[in-house]
Amino acid sequence: MIHDLLRDPVIEYTCPMHADITAENPGNCPKCGMALVLRGVIEHELPGEHAPIHDKHAGHTASSFLRKFWIALALSIPIVLYSELPGVLIGKRMPAFPGMQFLAPILGSIVFFYAGWIFLVSAVREIRAKLPGMMTLISLAITTAYTYSMYVFAMGEEHTLFWELSTLVSIMLLGHYVEMRSTDTASRAMQELAVLLPDVAEVVVGKETKTVSLNELVVNDVFVVKPGGKVPADGVVIEGESLVNESMITGESTPVQKRLDSQMVAGTINGDGRLIVRVTRIGSDTFLAGVMRLVAGAQASKSRMQILADKAASYLTGIAIFSALTTAVVWAVVFDASASFTLGRVVAVLVVACPHALGLAVPLVVAISTSLASRNGLFIKDRLALEAARTIDMVLFDKTGTLTTGEYGIYKIIPFEREIVEGDDGGVVESQVEENILRLAASIDTASEHPVSRAIVSEARRREIELFPVTGFERLPGKGVKGTVRGLHVQVGGESLIGAKVIEQTPQVIRQEVALLAGKGQTIVYVFVDHAPIGVIALADTIRPESKEAIIALKRLGIKPVMMTGDSEEVAEWVAQDLGIADYFFRVSPHEKVERVKEYQDKGLRVAMVGDGINDAPALMQANVGIAIGAGTNVAIESAGIILAKSDPRDIAKIFKLSRLTYRKMIQNLYWATGYNVLAIPLAGGILYSQGIVLSPAVSAVLMSLSTVIVAANALLLRRNHGLL
Repeated sequence: MIHDLLRDPVIEYTCPMHADITAENPGNCPKCGMALVLRGVIEHELPGEHAPIHDKHAGHTASSFLRKFWIALALSIPIVLYSELPGVLIGKRMPAFPGMQFLAPILGSIVFFYAGWIFLVSAVREIRAKLPGMMTLISLAITTAYTYSMYVFAMGEEHTLFWELSTLVSIMLLGHYVEMRSTDTASRAMQELAVLLPDVAEVVVGKETKTVSLNELVVNDVFVVKPGGKVPADGVVIEGESLVNESMITGESTPVQKRLDSQMVAGTINGDGRLIVRVTRIGSDTFLAGVMRLVAGAQASKSRMQILADKAASYLTGIAIFSALTTAVVWAVVFDASASFTLGRVVAVLVVACPHALGLAVPLVVAISTSLASRNGLFIKDRLALEAARTIDMVLFDKTGTLTTGEYGIYKIIPFEREIVEGDDGGVVESQVEENILRLAASIDTASEHPVSRAIVSEARRREIELFPVTGFERLPGKGVKGTVRGLHVQVGGESLIGAKVIEQTPQVIRQEVALLAGKGQTIVYVFVDHAPIGVIALADTIRPESKEAIIALKRLGIKPVMMTGDSEEVAEWVAQDLGIADYFFRVSPHEKVERVKEYQDKGLRVAMVGDGINDAPALMQANVGIAIGAGTNVAIESAGIILAKSDPRDIAKIFKLSRLTYRKMIQNLYWATGYNVLAIPLAGGILYSQGIVLSPAVSAVLMSLSTVIVAANALLLRRNHGLL
């Protein structure tokens, strides 16, 4: 057993989504196709690395602690009953029987070597990693108690520490079990993501479907998603229509409408429609795999608070050993106490000073906050970014794609006349109705790929307006498009399409309104019928409907919003006024965005930058916190520390709320863990012995376990804030 413990770590590869899949060499998971990642079977924390929450429990499950606890408890009962304790407490002792003097040593040895072996094994790992900690202290305590007791028994004396040893091991096992159960919730984030994928996919082969495992899927395969089924890979819809539940990815409970050309994400759940999807990404390239890497990376990255806690826990181990030695010297030399009393105090100090609560104070909060963030569609790529978010004074927004959709949308339709226009074939179109202006324009624009044309057609389809067939379609470079719709000669384009003189003949009030819209930087499109203007369609980069709420939420948090854009002053002013942003910058180049960030930082302000494009990447990296819109470019996402899955600017306020809540929990846990040790170590050493207060090793174990559970429970309270984000 010792040989197995001290051997070099066995290296193997495993699937991030299916922990049961292992291999000796790199490759892909046979279940989901993801690339296998390296892991060590014998895990230990290396200097400068952040171990999992239960790294000290490596190789042991919560159930193994519980099983050993019940066995240790069963063995401890007779040890305690036949110790001197009943005589001290109630003045009576258990009836004697032949060989009873061997009861405590035999049962105590079983408790030490069987139930206590978990602590001994973990202590060796800590020492090998040159990171002595909690398991080292526990092992020192139980080894000291066991060695002394066996020595005293061999010398024929009665004052052993077997009952303290057995109760100490039992309580420590129970405490670790409770802690592991308490913290399991925080470590389930990866498991929850892993179960999102189905085991198989229904691939279309000819006119039939074939069931294949996920690792057999390749790009451009076509698969079927039945009603209620899970999406096996990222892809694009090529047939069908349905509502899809993406809450596990975005945190948004409202199902998303999917139709032709809609993007599908692996792990999402189909509604009541049938979808046929073409694969675009598989395995490690899927969005879900990327999310898992972000979650794992965030839980593995260290914040400044974690580094502080790690150092404190490391120092506390040394302090505990020093305190134990000092306690032994003081009681044995100064007060000439008995060996059993002195060692009882030493064991109590070693146990009560375990840096368990301090070591758990921050990483558990980190794990829970990361899980909470991912449930809300916030992917934390860098822990330092989330930690810094609580200190932010100002948020700089890139306008396009962040506060706006980055796509044209119809802002207003202005009819010119109230007459009925009749075509040569008897077709009648009422030009005074906005719907008919949009119908004519969209009918012509269906044959055009221009962004303005696509926006007009998209709006018509959104309003479910019936479009007419077009004949004689023609593109007019730099001007617009034209064609015949039900006998009407229709033209759609800018003022240059028909000439300024014709425009001047329109009513002055309409010309003034058009001029006002153009002054705001909006794109003006005229609709002509038989060379006469019948209406104007004003288009602009559509402001996201959530943006105004996002700005209000930031102001409530005391954070100042500022907007930057490469667009004109008119456009910038219009968007800023509409959203209630007082400060804005226009015609800003990419390098100027960085300079703006630096300017505010030079004034002592801590700045967050929100963007989505390649030109935002330098500013995202310069900012104290970089936030990328999930629908943005890969460059922007790589440059940011936090990513919004839903591209919803309202989620930005959630980042700052979560950061403040997380920091508060960390501070609370650190204060508790530190304060507990400051008070507990002197008590365990016997500082109040003259007042009749002495902590036995068993009581010390209860206090240590209780402090750990309190820290875990306080961290878990973060989950109650899910609805407040």
